[in-house]
Amino acid sequence: MSPFPTYSRRRFLALSASLGLGGLVAACGGSSSSSSSGAIDGISGTLQVVKRFPTTGLVPGSIRLPISLADTSGVLTTAGKVKLPQTLTGKVIDTATGDVVIASVTADKHDTNMSSAYWPFIVDVKKVGVYLLILDVAPESEMSFQVEERANVAWPLVGDPLPPFDTPTNDNKRGVDPICTRPQGTCPFHAVTLTEALQSGKPVVYFIGTPAYCQTGTCAPGLEALISVSKSVGDAAVFVHADVYSDKTATNPAPAVEAFKLTYEPVLYITDAKGVLVNRLDAVFDVTEMSSALAAAGIS
Repeated sequence: MSPFPTYSRRRFLALSASLGLGGLVAACGGSSSSSSSGAIDGISGTLQVVKRFPTTGLVPGSIRLPISLADTSGVLTTAGKVKLPQTLTGKVIDTATGDVVIASVTADKHDTNMSSAYWPFIVDVKKVGVYLLILDVAPESEMSFQVEERANVAWPLVGDPLPPFDTPTNDNKRGVDPICTRPQGTCPFHAVTLTEALQSGKPVVYFIGTPAYCQTGTCAPGLEALISVSKSVGDAAVFVHADVYSDKTATNPAPAVEAFKLTYEPVLYITDAKGVLVNRLDAVFDVTEMSSALAAAGIS
């Protein structure tokens, strides 16, 4: 996969972030995305669902579908006038048959140190196909997602060994400058390469994202959250960060992106002590969800 389709998709995500987030406002039912103003007081016009997950790479099994909410004024923020619900509920429908495959699914709000809240739905889908997630608060704003054959997905999936890669370090930039675009200075996750981390015999936490240039507004808080979490974890795991661009022009993808054939950012990989991927958080995550994911992997 060349860098051009990778970043044309990323720029498309950036354009759709005009609402303030890196997601796609989905109205798969056509132009009649409806208002559910009776369910959430204070919204302006119609209530819409905003995709916060990649549109490719979802495979049968447990699937994470983070979403946000928007109205005609933009994405609903934590500082806005609308009181955001703590929990959202919905259902999943198979578009091929019209069958309800999951009658009820819930997601709790996450917004720790974030300007916009998100709700990560976790659904268990067994078969490939195209599905709809329909929220009770916005029943006509259908959000589609496609489940693919595992063999068709190029990047690492849960259950796969995480491929080793020589990420840029403080001692060897490997053609990437700067190696970390964190505004506060290079983060502490560039002491060893991903290859070396996977040889450590410890779980590995690998973050790919560009804090300075991320159009989604989630890379910087995601990396800062990971730094905070790493301080409490200590040497129970090895943390590695790779930036997305190879230089300050923010036009050429870094080798780390091409190595995993990524079409989105940020992404957080969590492995066990043998280097097998046990969890992956895509596109948006706060410190609360990140800490829970690490604890579930035995990293705490």
